[in-house]
Amino acid sequence: MTLDAAQDLASSGWTHTYSGKVRDLFVPDDSAAGRAVRDAHGDVVLVVASDRVSAYDHVLSPGIPDKGIVLTQLSLWWFEQLADLVPSHVVSTDVPAAVAGRAMICRRLEMFPVECVVRGYLTGSGLAEYRASGAVTGIELPEGLVDGSRLPEPIFTPATKAELGEHDENVPFSAVVAMLGDEAAGSLRELTLAVYARAESIARARGVILADTKLEFGTDPKTGAITLGDEVLTPDSSRFWPADVWQPGGPQASFDKQFVRDWLTSSASGWDRAADTPPPALPADVVERTRARYLEAFERLTGAPLSL
Repeated sequence: MTLDAAQDLASSGWTHTYSGKVRDLFVPDDSAAGRAVRDAHGDVVLVVASDRVSAYDHVLSPGIPDKGIVLTQLSLWWFEQLADLVPSHVVSTDVPAAVAGRAMICRRLEMFPVECVVRGYLTGSGLAEYRASGAVTGIELPEGLVDGSRLPEPIFTPATKAELGEHDENVPFSAVVAMLGDEAAGSLRELTLAVYARAESIARARGVILADTKLEFGTDPKTGAITLGDEVLTPDSSRFWPADVWQPGGPQASFDKQFVRDWLTSSASGWDRAADTPPPALPADVVERTRARYLEAFERLTGAPLSL
């Protein structure tokens, strides 16, 4: 974030409270402007999506231009498509000018300590588990599946949330039950599968396969309702594949940051993922081609180009 942006947020009543791999969070301060925010919206947080990009638990350099705008605007579009299934944490998009388009004012939730992952296709860490055991988070799958195979039905494969720089860990549903209890765990699984079913249908109608996605939920302190938080169904949290060239048996063409992952693990990067060294800087062509994929994902899914 630029110095000008930080100063603009400070003068608008917001103070920085946290930075993650991609997002920066701000809360209303004790100034008159901050009190006005609280009076208008209650207990809220300003969620600002940066242009940072992460892969394999590393934040990479440089960022992807306009990525934060894509993440925010696509999330807002999806929240609207899902409004009848689950409430979202979004309160307002009336944000300071310095972060216009890439920020939203959101209700502060009591977040569940679980990444709610759903897979309709087999790839990534799910494929690695399947090859080792024939199952993903304890869910037995048919023999003979390959990279990119469509599963007989979508499966809920949760993961524990990791601290910045650590790895999320896939866990069986029983571990979620042990953490949260039967009712909450069951509700999260049901909501995650319902969101995927809706989104998969919408994406497929637009020629896009939603292979898998990660959702985060929390409880609204005022209503007690389970609420969809963070981002939703973006190229950062989902795998999107063009349906017309989908071919099981190997890596798929994608509209997400898989392009960055593939470069990092190729000989071109020279990076040893197993070594305790940071990844190299992304080349200009990788940055530009990744940006193009994010923009195409937005346009294909929403049916309109992104307004920058």
